[in-house]
Amino acid sequence: MGVFIEITIDQQGAAPELRDAIVRVCPVDIFAVEAATLVTREEQEDECTLCALCLRLAPPGMIRIRKTYCDETLVSTGEHP
Repeated sequence: MGVFIEITIDQQGAAPELRDAIVRVCPVDIFAVEAATLVTREEQEDECTLCALCLRLAPPGMIRIRKTYCDETLVSTGEHP
């Protein structure tokens, strides 16, 4: 977990193609696939630029990005970029 950003992932509905697409779309390399599971590289979480590319790609509620400094949470919407 990062100091400023905390990312959680609901694995339900994470098809292999979607997992790979989320890994590719992140400009700061936060996501990875390990043992067929989408994970975050915890040491990278604070590098999140809040670009929302992953949030628009992932189905509603799959990815949550919590800004710990203001206790605001951004939630994926599935509105493909």
